[in-house]
Amino acid sequence: MSDELLRSHDGPVTRLTLNRPQKANALSAALVEALLDAVEYAATDGTRLLILEGAGRHFCAGFDFSDLATLSDGDLALRFIRIEMLLQALQHAPHATLALAQGRVFGAGADLVACCSRRIATPDASFRMPGLRFGVVLGTRRLAALIGTDRARDILGSSRAFDADEALRCGFLTGITAQEEWPAVIEAAHNAAMTLTPTAAAALQRRSQNDTRSEDMAELARSVAAPGLKERIRRYRESSN
Repeated sequence: MSDELLRSHDGPVTRLTLNRPQKANALSAALVEALLDAVEYAATDGTRLLILEGAGRHFCAGFDFSDLATLSDGDLALRFIRIEMLLQALQHAPHATLALAQGRVFGAGADLVACCSRRIATPDASFRMPGLRFGVVLGTRRLAALIGTDRARDILGSSRAFDADEALRCGFLTGITAQEEWPAVIEAAHNAAMTLTPTAAAALQRRSQNDTRSEDMAELARSVAAPGLKERIRRYRESSN
C-alpha cells in the first residue's frame, strides 16, 4: 500500500485517507492505483461502510498534472481510464460509502465525492469540474443523474465553481457539517449501514442506480483518444493561471 493512501479498519468500517496534503491530495498515478486496490478489496472483505477523506486543508485537487511535461498522450489517456475504473468501483461498491470533504474539491476529486452514497462537506468547501475545458468526458452522466441534466449542463458547460450551500441544494451533497462534528456523522452512517444484511445492502446498491459503466468508459475513451490531449491540457492550464 502506497503511503499516499492511509487505510484503516474498525470492524466493518474501512477508512481511506488521501495522504498528499502538500499537493492538496491531487491524484497521482500511485494514489489512484492504491485507491483502486483498496476499493476493490473492500468489496470482498466484509466492509459495510467505506469512508473516503483527505488529509490536510483540502479533500482533493483532482488530477495531478505536476509531471505533465514528462507524459505522452497515451500516458495521460491511461491515467484517466484508471481514474474512471476507480470511480466505477466506488459507485458500484456493494456497501455504503461516505465521502467527507473539506476545502478544495476539484475535478476528479469532485467525481470521487459524487460516487459515494453519503456526501458530506464542510461549510467552506468549494467544488469545480473543469474536465470538458480540455475535452475529457469524465463523470458527466453520473453528475447529471445526481443533480439533474439542466444543472449538470450549467456546471459543466461553464466550468464554474460552486460552494457547499449550492451543492446541498442541488443534491450533490447530502449534508454540510463542520469537521469537528464528523465523528457523529460517521457513527450515524455506520448505524445506517448495519441496518440491512450485506446481501440486501448489495441488492439496494445494484437496484438504486442505472449501470452505465460500459457507456461511460466508452465515452471517456473516445474523448482521451482524440489527438492532442496533452496540448489541450497545457493550454487549459495556461489559461487558468
